[in-house]
This record gives sequence, structure tokens and C-alpha cells, in this order.
Amino acid sequence: MAGITKNMTIGEILRTNPDVAPVLMEAGMHCLGCPSAQAESLEEAAMVHGIDIEELMTKVNAI
Repeated sequence: MAGITKNMTIGEILRTNPDVAPVLMEAGMHCLGCPSAQAESLEEAAMVHGIDIEELMTKVNAI
């Protein structure tokens, strides 16, 4: 399976690997199904939520 990048939208990530959802929820991204999740990159969402993108990437790609 291809790895997840910080440039992918949350929607793309969830379609690629739905098992990532709990990691994102735990990080504080509770609106995974909202319209923003379909257009916002993981990096943009992390910035909005005050989450360290590199730490999140480590967790996401460990799934």
C-alpha cells in the first residue's frame, strides 16, 4: 500500500486506509466527514488544529 503524505486530503487518506480514522480522532480531528476534510490537506488540518504534522505523520504511517 502506498504511504500517506501530508499533502493528501483527509478524504483521500480515509479512502486509502480507513484504519487511520482513530489516529486522527485521537489527535483532535473530529470532523472527518465534514466538507473541509474533502478539500483540506492533512498538513493544513494539522496547522488549523495546532497539531505537529511530523508527529502525526509518524503515527499515521505506523498504521
